[in-house]
Amino acid sequence: MSILRGRETAPAGRRRVAAPDETAQPFSAADLLLRSWAGRLFLISAGLKLVVGALRAMGVLPSLVPVLSAVATIGIVVTLGVFVWRLFVLTKRSLLWAVRRKLILSYIFIGVVPSLLIVIFFLLGGMLIFMNVSAYLFKDGYDAALNFVKVTTDGAAAEIARAPDGAVQSLARTQRNASKLYRVLSFAYIPAPAAPAGLTERFNAGAWEHMPAPEAIPVWITRDGWAGTIELSSRDEPGHVGLVNRAVAAVILQGKLAGYVVGDLPIDDDMVQSLRDKTGVRAGAATLIGTPKDGQTAVLARDTGQDDAGGGWSTLFRKSVIFLDCKDWTTGNTGRVSIALSYRPSELYRRLSEAQQIAVREVPLGVVFIAVLLLIAGLFLIIEGVALSMGLALARSITSSVHELFTGTERVRHGDFSHRIDVHTNDQLGELAGSFNEMTGSIEGLLQTAAEKKRLEEELRIARAIQMSLLPRGPIDVPGLAITALCVPAREVGGDYYDFFRLSGDRLGILIADVSGKGTSAALYMAELKGLVLALSQRYDSPRELLIEVNRIISEHLDSRSFITAAYAVLDLGRGTMRFCRAGHTPLIFFSGGGSTPTAQVLTPNGMVLGLRIEGAEELFQQLLEEVRIDLAADDVIVLYTDGITEAMNTDSDLFGEGRLSRLVEEHGHLDSGELRERIMREVESFVGAANQHDDMTMILVKVERAFVAAGRVAV
Repeated sequence: MSILRGRETAPAGRRRVAAPDETAQPFSAADLLLRSWAGRLFLISAGLKLVVGALRAMGVLPSLVPVLSAVATIGIVVTLGVFVWRLFVLTKRSLLWAVRRKLILSYIFIGVVPSLLIVIFFLLGGMLIFMNVSAYLFKDGYDAALNFVKVTTDGAAAEIARAPDGAVQSLARTQRNASKLYRVLSFAYIPAPAAPAGLTERFNAGAWEHMPAPEAIPVWITRDGWAGTIELSSRDEPGHVGLVNRAVAAVILQGKLAGYVVGDLPIDDDMVQSLRDKTGVRAGAATLIGTPKDGQTAVLARDTGQDDAGGGWSTLFRKSVIFLDCKDWTTGNTGRVSIALSYRPSELYRRLSEAQQIAVREVPLGVVFIAVLLLIAGLFLIIEGVALSMGLALARSITSSVHELFTGTERVRHGDFSHRIDVHTNDQLGELAGSFNEMTGSIEGLLQTAAEKKRLEEELRIARAIQMSLLPRGPIDVPGLAITALCVPAREVGGDYYDFFRLSGDRLGILIADVSGKGTSAALYMAELKGLVLALSQRYDSPRELLIEVNRIISEHLDSRSFITAAYAVLDLGRGTMRFCRAGHTPLIFFSGGGSTPTAQVLTPNGMVLGLRIEGAEELFQQLLEEVRIDLAADDVIVLYTDGITEAMNTDSDLFGEGRLSRLVEEHGHLDSGELRERIMREVESFVGAANQHDDMTMILVKVERAFVAAGRVAV
């Protein structure tokens, strides 16, 4: 069975992927609710919520209702998230589509936002400093009050130890003197178990309004005494506690413990106001931490919502907090208490600046510093405003030119090539506008060039179709022969050509040729060669005579820069012979498969190229052209090819070569013609690799499938 295959290459086309339309109008509310999955999910979830609400109103609550309510809540949350995201995307698109808005936002992010962040940083830094200063001042005043209680209590214990007989009068006198500073300061004497005579009775000094005087000293108090803050339950407000500065001092007589003096200063409204007057910081509610009364609130002062000057105390920059240690009087366990503080930064700054004792024209130096700082801040604001105005002006100048360019491109997109942009600036954008005007001026020429290129491509496509139609179509059914062929042009149209001619007397003519050059001229010469051989093959039996006549005729029509290489073979199936001539073409490879050692021969009979238009070329052609006769037998293979096969180059510019091709034929000549052709082409493609095809590749393979009676293999 005969096989004939041709390989055609179609021009590669590119598929254009359309970009999404970024200027498309957003969905309306109805579209968003009814035509999107998020809108449908929202409507379903809202409907479920209404149904669940109606069931609850009627008092009917099946077991499935809580599950439906939870699912509806999740659906509403998800859809609201989707809606918020879509709103963000639409807002961003609306804000950032115009270049002017982009530039304005960039100036804001570059100039305004960093300034605001710096201002916020310094405000937060100032807030932190004032918080620490207020806590320090309050702690200093608080410790001073506690130290006063301790010193006074130690003095009362020492006075009792010095004059035990007048202990009651001494303690009362101490209380009277101390109450001039702290009205609610109270004292109590508690005797020890082995107290001496005269000091065995417990007595008090002061009102003891905050709590009953202690009747015993807990075991955790030592002879060294103690001073600190204790917590006590409020008698007026259950669930609340109070704080008391308490000091304990031992009364030692002749080296023995006689008793203890306890001094109490409750942290009440008067105490808080006293600390406010001394430190400028007002104490608010306190919360106990890490004690059995954990989380209970100690009301230190009644908050009227205003300080003494009538200002509000709710501002973030006027709040602070301090943590103090406190003791449980009964157990001695240590806990902590957090006290909320409020202050005025101006008051704290005034108290701090008073320490300098320097004035400029009777104005305190601290006030001068503040005035200078405010002046610098005002200058910075002015500079920032001027810089922002200049940035906006520059943005307007830039975006005006961009808008003109956008308008011009839109006009060009709609086919108006006469539009020109007015150049108002002598900068890069002005140069860009001038370039746009030049581009639109030459755009019509470019369009004409594109149309001409398209026309030429169409003509080349038609020429390729015509050229491929000149090659044999369909299988060549010759009994006893298996024929396959291949033609791969390097361009749209090429110069390689092959054909088969049925001759009289059970003969077959095979022609393969290569026209020098590429393109349409080579294709035209190929068509002319086909017509000549088709006509002359019926008149000349000898391949040599046919090629001589073809050379005589075609040399009158080729230009001086062109020539044709050709090989023509006539297979006589009746006699089992092949006669072959080579007119400057590549050699013929003949594989003898019938012997004991199959071998491949490269046959190179003499011959000169066709169509040379030089003096004496016709006579020289006749002298050099040589005809070869070969006897054929079963399993013989004949390979005719063009130089595009053997001169195929890889990336290192190495040639495939005739030796490699003949070895392939020798190794795989036992295959049928189609498989042998595919094996050869795979080897060529593997050898070439990523290198480009630089020449047309054409090949004909003929395999003898039945034996012929022949006298021998003789070349004449």
